[in-house]
Amino acid sequence: MLLAFDVGNTNIVIGIYGDDNQLKVNWRISTERQKTADEYGMLLKQLFDFNQIELTDISDVIISSVVPPLITALSEMCESYFGFQPVLVGPGVKTGIAIKYDNPREVGADRIVNAVAAYKKYGGPCVVVDFGTATTFCAVSEKGDYLGGAIAPGINISTEALFQKAAKLPRIQLVKPETIIGKNTVVSMQAGIVYGYISQVDGIVKRMRQELGGDAIAIATGGLASFIGEESEAIDYIDEMLTVDGLRIIYEMNRNRS
Repeated sequence: MLLAFDVGNTNIVIGIYGDDNQLKVNWRISTERQKTADEYGMLLKQLFDFNQIELTDISDVIISSVVPPLITALSEMCESYFGFQPVLVGPGVKTGIAIKYDNPREVGADRIVNAVAAYKKYGGPCVVVDFGTATTFCAVSEKGDYLGGAIAPGINISTEALFQKAAKLPRIQLVKPETIIGKNTVVSMQAGIVYGYISQVDGIVKRMRQELGGDAIAIATGGLASFIGEESEAIDYIDEMLTVDGLRIIYEMNRNRS
């Protein structure tokens, strides 16, 4: 079985694929930069035990990370607990797409993985909206080229910044209010943040579609994909496991590595 790690700034999404390429189980854990290889190994062992999976069932590992310190910790963990080095998404790894960016090395690994998965599963042109610590918008051409995109503060960052910078505004729970016209401070903040964010997503996707020159498919992924995507007029598909699926696809391209 294949073990896939999608390491983000806030969460790590872990997925296990069987020999039939189907996702068997997945977990979402907090990203903790200070954890050691052994700490991640023990945490993984507990998750495996709970789902009756043995460490020896894992035949290979692939990792995409936007947190450089964790690449070392997770690689050491793979050596110690599985006995081999993982595939690391980065320079030298086949992705099957051309990156039309001024400096391709600047593009986060997660954005490339998303583009690979979106084009493989939905075709092109397409726009991938990934709701993470930051919200990223990635454009993929009809031929499958990665064209670039936009990066905006994530909704949780925006919410926390409002609380920290405005002395009289409280920290709020992120829920969808029933009305856009709030009758108290909390509901007013929820309305502005949630529906303002939905409008931002719809606006950026609309502009990207215009630049792509057609009716590009829009796919939402990430931890808040359902929360925002269900209210968005621009999102066509919600695929919370898109990045992990992309890791499996990239692994298949590189499985015969030495």
